Amino acid sequence: MTPKTNPLNLNPLQLRTLVLLQELARHPETATPVPETGGIMLNQLPHPHGNHFHVGSKVVATRDATGLFNQSVWAALERKGLARGRFPYAIIVTKEGLAYDTSAAGHILHGGDH
Repeated sequence: MTPKTNPLNLNPLQLRTLVLLQELARHPETATPVPETGGIMLNQLPHPHGNHFHVGSKVVATRDATGLFNQSVWAALERKGLARGRFPYAIIVTKEGLAYDTSAAGHILHGGDH
Protein backbone atom coordinates (compact mmCIF):
# COMPACT_ATOMS: atom_id res chain seq x y z
CA MET A 1 0.00 0.00 0.00
CA THR A 2 1.33 3.45 -0.91
CA PRO A 3 1.64 6.08 1.82
CA LYS A 4 -1.24 8.53 2.08
CA THR A 5 -0.61 11.94 0.56
CA ASN A 6 -1.08 14.63 3.20
CA PRO A 7 -1.69 12.23 6.12
CA LEU A 8 -2.34 15.09 8.58
CA ASN A 9 -5.06 16.51 6.31
CA LEU A 10 -3.54 19.97 6.09
CA ASN A 11 -5.79 22.36 4.21
CA PRO A 12 -4.39 24.11 1.10
CA LEU A 13 -3.36 27.25 3.01
CA GLN A 14 -1.55 25.20 5.65
CA LEU A 15 0.21 23.15 2.95
CA ARG A 16 1.36 26.23 1.03
CA THR A 17 2.61 27.79 4.25
CA LEU A 18 4.55 24.66 5.16
CA VAL A 19 6.13 24.62 1.67
CA LEU A 20 7.35 28.16 2.27
CA LEU A 21 8.60 27.40 5.78
CA GLN A 22 10.51 24.38 4.47
CA GLU A 23 12.12 26.52 1.75
CA LEU A 24 12.98 29.31 4.20
CA ALA A 25 14.59 26.66 6.43
CA ARG A 26 17.06 25.86 3.63
CA HIS A 27 18.56 29.37 3.59
CA PRO A 28 21.08 30.48 6.23
CA GLU A 29 19.95 34.12 6.02
CA THR A 30 16.52 33.15 7.39
CA ALA A 31 17.23 29.90 9.26
CA THR A 32 18.93 28.99 12.52
CA PRO A 33 19.30 25.29 13.37
CA VAL A 34 17.99 24.12 16.74
CA PRO A 35 20.36 21.19 17.42
CA GLU A 36 18.51 19.97 20.53
CA THR A 37 15.37 19.18 18.53
CA GLY A 38 16.51 18.88 14.92
CA GLY A 39 14.24 21.77 13.97
CA ILE A 40 14.98 25.08 12.27
CA MET A 41 14.09 28.48 13.73
CA LEU A 42 12.86 31.17 11.37
CA ASN A 43 12.84 34.60 12.96
CA GLN A 44 12.99 36.74 9.86
CA LEU A 45 10.15 36.16 7.45
CA PRO A 46 10.35 37.84 4.05
CA HIS A 47 8.32 40.94 3.34
CA PRO A 48 6.47 41.12 0.04
CA HIS A 49 7.24 43.90 -2.39
CA GLY A 50 4.45 44.33 -4.87
CA ASN A 51 2.88 41.00 -5.75
CA HIS A 52 5.81 38.77 -4.79
CA PHE A 53 8.77 38.17 -2.50
CA HIS A 54 12.05 36.30 -2.71
CA VAL A 55 13.25 33.19 -0.90
CA GLY A 56 16.83 32.60 -1.96
CA SER A 57 16.71 32.41 -5.75
CA LYS A 58 12.99 31.56 -5.77
CA VAL A 59 10.08 33.94 -6.21
CA VAL A 60 6.75 33.44 -4.45
CA ALA A 61 3.48 35.19 -5.29
CA THR A 62 2.17 37.14 -2.32
CA ARG A 63 -1.23 35.45 -2.73
CA ASP A 64 0.44 32.08 -2.01
CA ALA A 65 2.03 33.30 1.23
CA THR A 66 -0.86 34.64 3.28
CA GLY A 67 -0.40 31.84 5.82
CA LEU A 68 3.04 33.15 6.80
CA PHE A 69 1.30 36.05 8.53
CA ASN A 70 -1.77 34.18 9.80
CA GLN A 71 -1.87 33.22 13.48
CA SER A 72 -4.47 30.50 12.87
CA VAL A 73 -2.24 28.76 10.34
CA TRP A 74 0.69 28.85 12.77
CA ALA A 75 -1.58 27.36 15.48
CA ALA A 76 -2.76 24.58 13.16
CA LEU A 77 0.80 23.65 12.20
CA GLU A 78 1.70 23.64 15.89
CA ARG A 79 -1.26 21.40 16.81
CA LYS A 80 -0.17 18.92 14.16
CA GLY A 81 3.42 18.87 15.45
CA LEU A 82 4.95 20.49 12.36
CA ALA A 83 5.98 23.79 13.96
CA ARG A 84 6.24 25.69 17.23
CA GLY A 85 5.72 29.40 17.12
CA ARG A 86 5.65 32.68 18.95
CA PHE A 87 3.45 34.58 16.52
CA PRO A 88 4.48 36.92 14.91
CA TYR A 89 8.10 36.85 16.08
CA ALA A 90 9.51 33.43 15.30
CA ILE A 91 8.51 29.95 14.25
CA ILE A 92 10.43 26.72 14.59
CA VAL A 93 9.81 24.16 11.88
CA THR A 94 10.08 20.83 13.66
CA LYS A 95 11.96 17.81 12.36
CA GLU A 96 8.56 16.39 11.38
CA GLY A 97 7.64 19.62 9.60
CA LEU A 98 10.88 19.61 7.64
CA ALA A 99 10.23 16.02 6.53
CA TYR A 100 6.52 16.38 5.72
CA ASP A 101 5.68 15.72 2.06
CA THR A 102 4.20 18.94 0.68
CA SER A 103 3.98 17.82 -2.94
CA ALA A 104 0.18 18.09 -2.67
CA ALA A 105 0.58 21.89 -2.39
CA GLY A 106 1.34 22.31 -6.07
CA HIS A 107 4.00 24.53 -7.54
CA ILE A 108 4.24 27.85 -5.70
CA LEU A 109 8.02 28.40 -5.80
CA HIS A 110 9.20 29.86 -9.10
CA GLY A 111 12.66 30.58 -10.48
CA GLY A 112 13.65 34.21 -10.04
CA ASP A 113 14.09 36.58 -12.99
CA HIS A 114 15.56 39.57 -11.10
